[in-house]
Amino acid sequence: MSDSGSGRPQLPPLALPPVDMRLRREDGILKVWDALRSKFVALTPEEYVRVHFVDWLMKTKGYPAGLLANEYPIEVNGCRRRCDTIAFTPEGEPLLIVEYKAPTVAVSQNVFDQIVRYNMALHARYLVVSNGLNHYCCVVDYARHSYHFIPEIPDYGALRRLHGDN
Repeated sequence: MSDSGSGRPQLPPLALPPVDMRLRREDGILKVWDALRSKFVALTPEEYVRVHFVDWLMKTKGYPAGLLANEYPIEVNGCRRRCDTIAFTPEGEPLLIVEYKAPTVAVSQNVFDQIVRYNMALHARYLVVSNGLNHYCCVVDYARHSYHFIPEIPDYGALRRLHGDN
């Protein structure tokens, strides 16, 4: 992300609706407001994708802000990790997890391997990977020990109707 000379970075267009980001500079670091964490965080390329994706989940897909969390702490094989974004059921069960990459990072098998490792701790039904340009969603079928990709990320109401048993 380069600086436009106006103090605002030139940010690449994403395959997500635009967001009016709250930005500020602290100690020479450009930061963006994260509404879920209620704080300013460094505006990295991955964070840029996260801000857009979370906004899209809430405004377009109907995910309640109160049931979303960013940088959710988990433990995988004895190591502390953080899940980029997680959506919960009203009962507090993980429903969907999202892993973000910068727009310049290709979504690869390694990225899916990472989210699958995270899901070993969470047992969410849906796994999403996005670099802001390409979004992939798969459904985990725990009964059959398999998963399959679906063409789009379901809205929250549809997930609750389909899997109200979570």
